[in-house]
Amino acid sequence: MKTLTIKISPQLEQEIVLASEREHLSKSELVRRALVVYISQRNAAVPTLSALEQAGDLVGCFSGGPSDLSSNPRHLDDFGRV
Repeated sequence: MKTLTIKISPQLEQEIVLASEREHLSKSELVRRALVVYISQRNAAVPTLSALEQAGDLVGCFSGGPSDLSSNPRHLDDFGRV
């Protein structure tokens, strides 16, 4: 088995000690199990898509709106009013 050395805060070390006592595991076994769970969850996670990737088929599909919508402050005159 390989050895991994890391630096952790005193607070995290105390939480690991308490959890290992509660679970009746060594600190090493507790951290090994936590890493296995973390890595398996990351591997199973759906890749994150950007907003453009999620709505890419909608980009540019509308026509007829003002061409200066993003740059003309006049279009924001009523913004936020109910």
